[in-house]
Amino acid sequence: MRANRVREIWSKGGAVINGWCAIPSGFAAEVMAHMGWDSLVVDMQHGVVDYQAMVSMLQGISTTAVTPMARVPWNDPAIIMKSLDAGCYGIICPMINTREECERFVGACRYAPKGYRSSGPIRATLYGGPDYAEHANDTILTFAMIETKQAVGNLDAILSTPGLDAIYVGPSDLSLTYGYPPGLDRTEDEMHKVITKIIEACKKHNIKAGIHTGGPAYAKKAIAMGFNFTTLMGDARLLSMAGNQVVKEMREGAGAKTEAVKGSVY
Repeated sequence: MRANRVREIWSKGGAVINGWCAIPSGFAAEVMAHMGWDSLVVDMQHGVVDYQAMVSMLQGISTTAVTPMARVPWNDPAIIMKSLDAGCYGIICPMINTREECERFVGACRYAPKGYRSSGPIRATLYGGPDYAEHANDTILTFAMIETKQAVGNLDAILSTPGLDAIYVGPSDLSLTYGYPPGLDRTEDEMHKVITKIIEACKKHNIKAGIHTGGPAYAKKAIAMGFNFTTLMGDARLLSMAGNQVVKEMREGAGAKTEAVKGSVY
């Protein structure tokens, strides 16, 4: 079976640099894949990506050695299994708040006897290889999202779930449950303590820790704190930032000659 690059990086003590895909386009995902990320996550929870778009995006990512993963909309075995059958090598599941919820999630990602995943890896066999079923349980990654005050209170129980590989901190939702406005790259003392607590618990249970960040500066800081997996922004944000900068440079010092035409379709 094709190796999981994320697992390989972790086995050498490294930290994974992850990209995020929310634009429902196989070509956009292919462009992202050629940027040099270690892995890419297709986001089906927030945004406009549906299942069929995700399949096309996985096909685009497959033109490279980048590890393809997905964030599913919810802890629903049906979409988790279909995403794995499509060739995802890792699943990020939102809003895992209890041990029971984590067991339900992990079980959907593992074939018997370790779980209850149904067999039907239609595209996964094409991507992973003919021996996919034999090695999938040891190759596929499971990420439980820790993004509520309740989940932090249940950390030890969640992190002791057999078959869980990693957690993924959702800073915006986590901040909301502690009374702060949503946002990435938290600097509040309380949130820093919460995030530090999560990292320490992951180390205790030998579970990898991931987090969504707003840019390289905080991502590097997160790795220094002990995170093994950092996501930097996403495709839509990167496109917006680059486009805004180009337009700004064109407008500066050019005066009226470069004023946008109202109502123009271009």
